[in-house]
Amino acid sequence: MDPKKKSVKEKNTNHEEKVKVIHWEDFQQELARLSSLSSALNEAKEKKSLIQEKLNSHLQLEAESLSRSNKLDQMRENLEARKLVMGNMSMRSKVVEEKSKKQEEQLNSQIRSLLMAGTSLSVASRSLQEANNSLNGERGYIRLQNLQKLLRGRQQFMVSQIALLYPVKVVSGHTCEQELESFSRSSKSAGNPSGSKPMDAGSLTISGLHLTVLPFKKLSFFTDKKEVQRSATALGYVAHAVSLIAFYLEIPLRYPLRLGGSRTYICDYAPSVEPTSSDFTSISLSSSTSKPMEFPLFLEGQDTTRSAYAVFLLNKDLEQLLNCIGIESLGPRHVLANMKELLNNILSPEYINS
Repeated sequence: MDPKKKSVKEKNTNHEEKVKVIHWEDFQQELARLSSLSSALNEAKEKKSLIQEKLNSHLQLEAESLSRSNKLDQMRENLEARKLVMGNMSMRSKVVEEKSKKQEEQLNSQIRSLLMAGTSLSVASRSLQEANNSLNGERGYIRLQNLQKLLRGRQQFMVSQIALLYPVKVVSGHTCEQELESFSRSSKSAGNPSGSKPMDAGSLTISGLHLTVLPFKKLSFFTDKKEVQRSATALGYVAHAVSLIAFYLEIPLRYPLRLGGSRTYICDYAPSVEPTSSDFTSISLSSSTSKPMEFPLFLEGQDTTRSAYAVFLLNKDLEQLLNCIGIESLGPRHVLANMKELLNNILSPEYINS
Protein backbone atom coordinates (compact mmCIF):
# COMPACT_ATOMS: atom_id res chain seq x y z
CA MET A 1 0.00 0.00 0.00
CA ASP A 2 1.07 3.55 -0.65
CA PRO A 3 2.52 5.13 2.49
CA LYS A 4 0.81 8.45 1.78
CA LYS A 5 -2.63 6.87 1.71
CA LYS A 6 -1.81 4.98 4.87
CA SER A 7 -0.91 8.16 6.74
CA VAL A 8 -4.12 9.89 5.57
CA LYS A 9 -6.20 6.98 6.77
CA GLU A 10 -4.43 7.04 10.16
CA LYS A 11 -5.22 10.77 10.51
CA ASN A 12 -8.88 10.20 9.73
CA THR A 13 -9.12 7.44 12.32
CA ASN A 14 -7.47 9.64 14.95
CA HIS A 15 -9.89 12.51 14.16
CA GLU A 16 -12.85 10.18 14.51
CA GLU A 17 -11.58 9.01 17.85
CA LYS A 18 -11.19 12.65 19.06
CA VAL A 19 -14.70 13.62 18.07
CA LYS A 20 -16.88 13.52 21.13
CA VAL A 21 -20.60 13.10 20.95
CA ILE A 22 -22.48 15.35 23.35
CA HIS A 23 -26.06 14.82 24.18
CA TRP A 24 -28.50 17.63 24.27
CA GLU A 25 -29.07 17.32 27.95
CA ASP A 26 -25.39 17.81 28.63
CA PHE A 27 -24.99 20.55 26.11
CA GLN A 28 -25.66 23.36 28.59
CA GLN A 29 -23.13 22.02 31.02
CA GLU A 30 -20.61 21.42 28.35
CA LEU A 31 -21.16 24.88 26.98
CA ALA A 32 -20.65 26.41 30.41
CA ARG A 33 -17.59 24.35 30.89
CA LEU A 34 -16.21 25.45 27.54
CA SER A 35 -16.93 29.12 28.31
CA SER A 36 -15.17 28.83 31.62
CA LEU A 37 -12.30 27.11 29.92
CA SER A 38 -12.26 29.83 27.32
CA SER A 39 -12.22 32.55 29.96
CA ALA A 40 -9.48 30.70 31.84
CA LEU A 41 -7.53 30.39 28.64
CA ASN A 42 -7.90 34.12 28.04
CA GLU A 43 -6.75 34.87 31.56
CA ALA A 44 -3.79 32.55 31.09
CA LYS A 45 -2.94 34.31 27.86
CA GLU A 46 -3.15 37.65 29.56
CA LYS A 47 -0.97 36.41 32.40
CA LYS A 48 1.43 34.98 29.85
CA SER A 49 1.61 38.29 28.04
CA LEU A 50 2.14 40.08 31.33
CA ILE A 51 4.81 37.61 32.30
CA GLN A 52 6.35 37.99 28.85
CA GLU A 53 6.38 41.73 29.20
CA LYS A 54 7.90 41.47 32.67
CA LEU A 55 10.45 39.00 31.36
CA ASN A 56 11.32 41.28 28.47
CA SER A 57 11.65 44.25 30.79
CA HIS A 58 13.73 42.17 33.17
CA LEU A 59 15.92 40.98 30.32
CA GLN A 60 16.26 44.57 29.12
CA LEU A 61 17.23 45.63 32.62
CA GLU A 62 19.71 42.79 32.81
CA ALA A 63 21.19 43.83 29.49
CA GLU A 64 21.35 47.44 30.57
CA SER A 65 22.89 46.48 33.90
CA LEU A 66 25.39 44.25 32.08
CA SER A 67 26.33 47.06 29.71
CA ARG A 68 26.59 49.44 32.64
CA SER A 69 28.72 46.92 34.48
CA ASN A 70 30.96 46.66 31.42
CA LYS A 71 31.13 50.44 31.23
CA LEU A 72 31.95 50.58 34.91
CA ASP A 73 34.70 48.02 34.45
CA GLN A 74 36.08 50.03 31.55
CA MET A 75 35.87 53.17 33.62
CA ARG A 76 37.66 51.40 36.48
CA GLU A 77 40.42 50.31 34.10
CA ASN A 78 40.69 53.84 32.75
CA LEU A 79 40.75 55.16 36.29
CA GLU A 80 43.51 52.76 37.28
CA ALA A 81 45.47 53.72 34.19
CA ARG A 82 44.98 57.39 34.99
CA LYS A 83 46.02 56.74 38.59
CA LEU A 84 49.17 55.07 37.30
CA VAL A 85 49.83 57.96 34.93
CA MET A 86 49.17 60.41 37.74
CA GLY A 87 51.57 58.50 39.99
CA ASN A 88 54.27 58.62 37.31
CA MET A 89 53.60 62.30 36.75
CA SER A 90 53.77 62.87 40.50
CA MET A 91 57.15 61.14 40.69
CA ARG A 92 58.41 63.12 37.71
CA SER A 93 57.10 66.32 39.21
CA LYS A 94 58.97 65.53 42.43
CA VAL A 95 62.17 64.86 40.50
CA VAL A 96 61.69 68.05 38.49
CA GLU A 97 60.97 69.95 41.68
CA GLU A 98 64.18 68.68 43.27
CA LYS A 99 66.14 69.59 40.15
CA SER A 100 64.53 73.01 40.07
CA LYS A 101 65.44 73.53 43.72
CA LYS A 102 69.05 72.57 43.04
CA GLN A 103 69.15 74.82 40.00
CA GLU A 104 67.59 77.59 42.03
CA GLU A 105 70.29 77.19 44.68
CA GLN A 106 72.99 77.20 42.00
CA LEU A 107 71.46 80.27 40.40
CA ASN A 108 71.28 81.99 43.76
CA SER A 109 74.94 81.25 44.42
CA GLN A 110 75.86 82.43 40.92
CA ILE A 111 73.79 85.56 41.41
CA ARG A 112 75.56 86.22 44.71
CA SER A 113 78.95 85.68 43.08
CA LEU A 114 77.93 87.91 40.19
CA LEU A 115 76.80 90.59 42.61
CA MET A 116 80.11 90.36 44.45
CA ALA A 117 82.01 90.41 41.15
CA GLY A 118 79.90 93.36 40.01
CA THR A 119 80.69 95.19 43.21
CA SER A 120 84.40 94.45 42.84
CA LEU A 121 84.24 95.44 39.18
CA SER A 122 82.54 98.71 40.00
CA VAL A 123 85.15 99.45 42.68
CA ALA A 124 87.95 98.55 40.25
CA SER A 125 86.29 100.64 37.54
CA ARG A 126 86.12 103.63 39.86
CA SER A 127 89.75 103.13 40.85
CA LEU A 128 90.73 102.83 37.20
CA GLN A 129 88.75 105.92 36.34
CA GLU A 130 90.43 107.83 39.14
CA ALA A 131 93.83 106.57 38.01
CA ASN A 132 93.04 107.54 34.42
CA ASN A 133 91.90 110.94 35.54
CA SER A 134 95.04 111.41 37.59
CA LEU A 135 97.23 110.25 34.70
CA ASN A 136 95.34 112.22 32.06
CA GLY A 137 95.68 115.38 34.06
CA GLU A 138 98.73 117.57 33.87
CA ARG A 139 99.76 116.82 37.41
CA GLY A 140 99.71 113.07 36.90
CA TYR A 141 101.69 113.14 33.65
CA ILE A 142 104.16 115.69 34.96
CA ARG A 143 104.55 113.67 38.16
CA LEU A 144 105.25 110.54 36.13
CA GLN A 145 107.79 112.41 34.02
CA ASN A 146 109.41 113.80 37.14
CA LEU A 147 109.64 110.35 38.68
CA GLN A 148 111.17 108.99 35.50
CA LYS A 149 113.67 111.83 35.35
CA LEU A 150 114.46 111.31 39.03
CA LEU A 151 115.08 107.61 38.41
CA ARG A 152 117.22 108.32 35.35
CA GLY A 153 119.15 110.95 37.30
CA ARG A 154 119.78 108.51 40.12
CA GLN A 155 120.94 105.87 37.64
CA GLN A 156 123.16 108.44 35.95
CA PHE A 157 124.72 109.39 39.27
CA MET A 158 125.44 105.75 40.18
CA VAL A 159 126.96 105.11 36.74
CA SER A 160 129.07 108.25 37.12
CA GLN A 161 130.51 106.72 40.28
CA ILE A 162 131.34 103.61 38.27
CA ALA A 163 133.01 105.82 35.65
CA LEU A 164 135.10 107.41 38.39
CA LEU A 165 135.92 104.01 39.85
CA TYR A 166 136.82 102.43 36.49
CA PRO A 167 137.69 105.31 34.11
CA VAL A 168 138.00 104.36 30.43
CA LYS A 169 140.43 106.80 28.78
CA VAL A 170 142.24 107.18 25.50
CA VAL A 171 146.03 107.26 25.87
CA SER A 172 148.06 108.19 22.78
CA GLY A 173 151.50 106.98 21.88
CA HIS A 174 150.94 103.30 22.71
CA THR A 175 151.68 100.33 20.58
CA CYS A 176 149.32 99.19 17.88
CA GLU A 177 148.02 96.46 20.21
CA GLN A 178 145.63 99.05 21.67
CA GLU A 179 142.65 96.77 22.33
CA LEU A 180 141.58 93.20 21.84
CA GLU A 181 141.12 92.87 18.08
CA SER A 182 139.79 89.33 18.02
CA PHE A 183 138.86 86.49 20.32
CA SER A 184 140.04 83.71 18.01
CA ARG A 185 142.38 83.25 15.06
CA SER A 186 139.45 82.84 12.68
CA SER A 187 138.16 86.34 13.39
CA LYS A 188 141.46 88.16 12.62
CA SER A 189 140.80 88.16 8.89
CA ALA A 190 137.17 89.32 9.20
CA GLY A 191 137.99 93.07 9.36
CA ASN A 192 135.76 95.68 10.95
CA PRO A 193 132.09 94.70 11.08
CA SER A 194 129.57 96.69 9.16
CA GLY A 195 128.27 99.66 11.08
CA SER A 196 131.24 99.88 13.51
CA LYS A 197 132.56 103.33 14.33
CA PRO A 198 136.23 104.19 13.61
CA MET A 199 138.48 104.49 16.63
CA ASP A 200 141.18 107.07 17.29
CA ALA A 201 144.85 106.20 16.94
CA GLY A 202 145.25 106.26 20.73
CA SER A 203 144.89 103.28 23.06
CA LEU A 204 141.91 102.72 25.36
CA THR A 205 142.65 101.89 28.99
CA ILE A 206 140.52 101.08 32.02
CA SER A 207 141.99 102.36 35.26
CA GLY A 208 145.29 102.75 33.38
CA LEU A 209 145.41 99.12 32.17
CA HIS A 210 145.48 98.11 28.50
CA LEU A 211 143.63 95.16 27.01
CA THR A 212 146.04 93.71 24.45
CA VAL A 213 146.04 90.79 22.04
CA LEU A 214 149.19 89.28 23.54
CA PRO A 215 147.63 87.49 26.51
CA PHE A 216 145.31 85.51 24.20
CA LYS A 217 148.08 84.01 22.16
CA LYS A 218 149.48 80.64 23.06
CA LEU A 219 151.51 80.93 26.24
CA SER A 220 155.15 80.01 26.09
CA PHE A 221 158.14 80.10 28.40
CA PHE A 222 159.02 83.61 27.21
CA THR A 223 155.54 85.11 27.61
CA ASP A 224 155.39 88.16 29.86
CA LYS A 225 153.50 87.05 32.96
CA LYS A 226 152.85 90.63 34.04
CA GLU A 227 151.14 91.41 30.75
CA VAL A 228 148.88 88.39 31.26
CA GLN A 229 148.06 89.53 34.79
CA ARG A 230 147.35 93.12 33.69
CA SER A 231 144.99 91.92 30.95
CA ALA A 232 143.16 89.65 33.41
CA THR A 233 142.87 92.55 35.86
CA ALA A 234 141.47 94.83 33.12
CA LEU A 235 138.88 92.21 32.21
CA GLY A 236 137.95 91.90 35.90
CA TYR A 237 137.43 95.68 36.03
CA VAL A 238 135.20 95.56 32.94
CA ALA A 239 133.21 92.63 34.35
CA HIS A 240 132.67 94.41 37.68
CA ALA A 241 131.58 97.62 35.94
CA VAL A 242 129.18 95.70 33.66
CA SER A 243 127.59 93.89 36.59
CA LEU A 244 127.13 97.14 38.52
CA ILE A 245 125.63 98.98 35.54
CA ALA A 246 123.22 96.09 34.84
CA PHE A 247 122.19 96.11 38.51
CA TYR A 248 121.56 99.87 38.56
CA LEU A 249 119.63 99.81 35.27
CA GLU A 250 117.68 96.71 36.43
CA ILE A 251 118.70 94.68 33.36
CA PRO A 252 119.28 90.93 33.88
CA LEU A 253 122.43 89.94 32.00
CA ARG A 254 122.13 87.22 29.41
CA TYR A 255 125.51 85.86 30.50
CA PRO A 256 125.84 86.26 34.30
CA LEU A 257 129.21 87.01 35.88
CA ARG A 258 130.92 85.38 38.85
CA LEU A 259 133.16 88.17 40.05
CA GLY A 260 136.60 87.45 41.42
CA GLY A 261 138.85 90.32 40.42
CA SER A 262 141.49 89.02 38.03
CA ARG A 263 139.97 85.55 38.40
CA THR A 264 136.47 86.38 37.14
CA TYR A 265 134.28 83.84 35.31
CA ILE A 266 131.34 84.35 32.93
CA CYS A 267 128.49 81.84 32.72
CA ASP A 268 126.87 80.45 29.57
CA TYR A 269 123.68 78.37 29.82
CA ALA A 270 124.06 77.06 26.26
CA PRO A 271 127.79 76.99 25.42
CA SER A 272 128.71 76.82 21.74
CA VAL A 273 132.45 76.16 22.25
CA GLU A 274 133.58 72.56 21.95
CA PRO A 275 135.17 71.46 25.25
CA THR A 276 138.71 70.14 25.35
CA SER A 277 139.57 66.64 26.49
CA SER A 278 140.83 67.96 29.82
CA ASP A 279 137.45 69.59 30.55
CA PHE A 280 135.34 66.60 29.58
CA THR A 281 134.90 65.36 33.13
CA SER A 282 133.93 68.79 34.53
CA ILE A 283 131.47 69.41 31.67
CA SER A 284 129.74 66.04 32.19
CA LEU A 285 129.37 66.79 35.88
CA SER A 286 127.99 70.26 35.22
CA SER A 287 125.46 68.93 32.70
CA SER A 288 124.29 66.30 35.17
CA THR A 289 123.61 68.96 37.80
CA SER A 290 122.02 71.36 35.21
CA LYS A 291 124.45 74.18 36.01
CA PRO A 292 125.71 76.67 33.41
CA MET A 293 129.22 76.37 32.07
CA GLU A 294 131.74 78.91 33.32
CA PHE A 295 134.44 80.40 31.12
CA PRO A 296 137.49 82.20 32.60
CA LEU A 297 138.20 85.86 31.86
CA PHE A 298 141.91 85.18 32.39
CA LEU A 299 144.51 83.07 30.61
CA GLU A 300 146.84 81.82 33.31
CA GLY A 301 146.42 78.07 33.61
CA GLN A 302 143.49 78.06 31.15
CA ASP A 303 142.81 77.12 27.55
CA THR A 304 143.12 80.10 25.16
CA THR A 305 139.91 79.17 23.31
CA ARG A 306 137.85 79.18 26.50
CA SER A 307 139.31 82.51 27.60
CA ALA A 308 138.69 84.08 24.19
CA TYR A 309 135.10 82.82 24.27
CA ALA A 310 134.69 84.35 27.75
CA VAL A 311 135.78 87.75 26.37
CA PHE A 312 133.30 87.31 23.52
CA LEU A 313 130.46 86.66 26.02
CA LEU A 314 131.51 89.70 28.08
CA ASN A 315 131.26 91.84 24.95
CA LYS A 316 127.79 90.34 24.34
CA ASP A 317 126.73 91.60 27.77
CA LEU A 318 128.00 95.05 26.84
CA GLU A 319 126.05 94.84 23.58
CA GLN A 320 122.91 93.91 25.54
CA LEU A 321 123.27 96.98 27.79
CA LEU A 322 123.85 99.22 24.77
CA ASN A 323 120.76 97.87 23.01
CA CYS A 324 118.64 98.42 26.12
CA ILE A 325 119.38 102.16 26.03
CA GLY A 326 118.90 102.34 22.26
CA ILE A 327 122.55 102.33 21.14
CA GLU A 328 124.17 99.94 18.68
CA SER A 329 127.30 98.04 19.53
CA LEU A 330 130.64 98.94 17.95
CA GLY A 331 131.29 95.28 17.20
CA PRO A 332 132.38 92.06 18.91
CA ARG A 333 136.08 93.04 18.92
CA HIS A 334 135.84 96.32 20.87
CA VAL A 335 135.37 95.58 24.57
CA LEU A 336 136.74 98.82 25.98
CA ALA A 337 135.27 100.85 23.12
CA ASN A 338 131.79 99.46 23.85
CA MET A 339 132.38 100.14 27.54
CA LYS A 340 133.29 103.76 26.84
CA GLU A 341 130.32 104.15 24.48
CA LEU A 342 127.97 102.81 27.19
CA LEU A 343 129.31 105.17 29.86
CA ASN A 344 129.22 108.21 27.54
CA ASN A 345 125.59 107.60 26.51
CA ILE A 346 124.35 107.01 30.07
CA LEU A 347 126.17 110.11 31.36
CA SER A 348 124.83 112.29 28.52
CA PRO A 349 121.89 114.74 29.15
CA GLU A 350 119.81 112.96 26.50
CA TYR A 351 119.64 109.86 28.72
CA ILE A 352 117.53 111.67 31.35
CA ASN A 353 115.10 113.11 28.79
CA SER A 354 114.79 109.94 26.72
